[in-house]
Amino acid sequence: MQQSRHWYEGPLASFDTETTGVDVESDRIVSAALVLQPAPGLPARTTSWLADPGVPIPDGARAVHGISDEHVRAHGRPARAVVGEIARALAEQAAAGVPVVVMNAPYDLTLLDRELRRHRGGSLADSLAGTELLVLDPWVLDKHVDRYRKGRRTLTDLCAHYDVSLVGAHDAGVDAAAALQLVRALGSRHPERLGAVTPGELHLRQAVWHAAQARGLQRWFDRSGTPERVDFSWPLRPARCACGHRLGADHRCELAA
Repeated sequence: MQQSRHWYEGPLASFDTETTGVDVESDRIVSAALVLQPAPGLPARTTSWLADPGVPIPDGARAVHGISDEHVRAHGRPARAVVGEIARALAEQAAAGVPVVVMNAPYDLTLLDRELRRHRGGSLADSLAGTELLVLDPWVLDKHVDRYRKGRRTLTDLCAHYDVSLVGAHDAGVDAAAALQLVRALGSRHPERLGAVTPGELHLRQAVWHAAQARGLQRWFDRSGTPERVDFSWPLRPARCACGHRLGADHRCELAA
C-alpha cells in the first residue's frame, strides 16, 4: 500500500500583494499574485494582477515595490475587476481543498476583504460562498516551532533561515513563490509537529497559536509603555462599523443615520 503524503508534499497555492501602504482599512492593492504548485520540484504556475488603485501611490510604498502611478495608469486594470478576479481565484482553491500560503495572513487577507467591500459591496467570505480557505502562514508556523529564536522574522529573514531562495523581494509573484517553498521547508523540517495533521486542523491550530503569540506581544508592549494594540484575529481581522463594533447580523450601528 502506498504511504499517504504529508500536506507539504502535495499541492499548495500561495498568495501575496503589494499595496499603497500598511493600513489594511484604508490602503489599496497595487499588484497581487497567486502561485500554484502541484508538488515539490514540479513547475509552478503564477497568475499576476496589476491594479490601478484609484489613489496616488505614496513615495514610501513605491520605494518598496517600485510600482509608480504612471505604470498602473498605463498598464493596470480597474481595482474593482482585479479584486473580483483575485477573490474568485482564491475561492477556486478553497473549493478544491488546496491550502493557500499567506505570509502574515491578517495583512493580505484583511486588505483584500476591505477592497472587496469597497469596490464590490461584499466580503471575502461572501466571495468564498460557504467554502473555507485553508491558510498556512509561515510567520505563525515558524514562531510556533521555534518560539525562542532571536532575530527578525520577515519573509527575507525566514527564507535565509530555512535556505529558501528569495531573489527580487517585494514583487508579489516572487514573494508568493518563496513563501510557498518556505512552508514546504517548515513542514519537512518539523514533520511531527506540523506535518502529522491535516491542513484543516493546522488552520484551526494556527488561529490559537497566533492569539497566544499576539497576547505575548501585547504584554511586551504594555510593559514597555508602548500604546500599540495587537489584534488577536487570524487569518482575517473582522470588519468594524463606524462606532467601532465588529460588523454582524446582530449589531445595529449607533452612528448610522
